[in-house]
Amino acid sequence: MSMAMLGFEAQMVIAKRMALFAAGGPKANREAQRMVTEKVAAAGEAMTQIATGASHGKVVNGYRRKVRANIRRLSK
Repeated sequence: MSMAMLGFEAQMVIAKRMALFAAGGPKANREAQRMVTEKVAAAGEAMTQIATGASHGKVVNGYRRKVRANIRRLSK
């Protein structure tokens, strides 16, 4: 269930970002930079968790926390 919710929540972030990017401007540029930085950091964190024996559920839940935070931030 967590994987399905992650997919749904990620689609919400994608839609909000695409709308922001379509509008353009400095805010869109900052978001594009932030998006790349966040993705690299999240991947590194997930790799560390997996390497240290974390469960898949823990990794997915970590991603979900980040995605939900993005939804809240982008909804403002």
